Amino acid sequence: MNVSVTRKVRFCAGHRYWRVDWTPEQNREVFGACANENGHGHNYTLEVTVSGPVDPQTGMVINLGDLDRLIHQLVIDRIDHRNLNLDVPEMAGRIPTTEVLADFIWNILARPGGLTRQLEEVRVYEADDLWASRRG
Repeated sequence: MNVSVTRKVRFCAGHRYWRVDWTPEQNREVFGACANENGHGHNYTLEVTVSGPVDPQTGMVINLGDLDRLIHQLVIDRIDHRNLNLDVPEMAGRIPTTEVLADFIWNILARPGGLTRQLEEVRVYEADDLWASRRG
């Protein structure tokens, strides 16, 4: 029997929605204020859910210290207080929507050395009323 555990962390990041192959008018029409030249930022909340059997010796699905370390080393240290367009090479050329960010974080955590088999869901909140999730 598998049990799920979710860890919640917060980070801040800035971004700009912009397609270089569109005119400035098209960008402003589609992306509105998110296309502002100097971008804007958010205080994001990230939830990472892992699942698996409960270890009979520890009573845990995963050691929360190990989970925290992985989330911080692989994700938070890479994107916290960064401009997603300019400071995160893997996001270059991508429009950093909440959906893209959830997929990006999933792909980082699902790599070997991450949470490969245990990762169940990544959920990124841009605001209380806006989030995106990626499930495996």
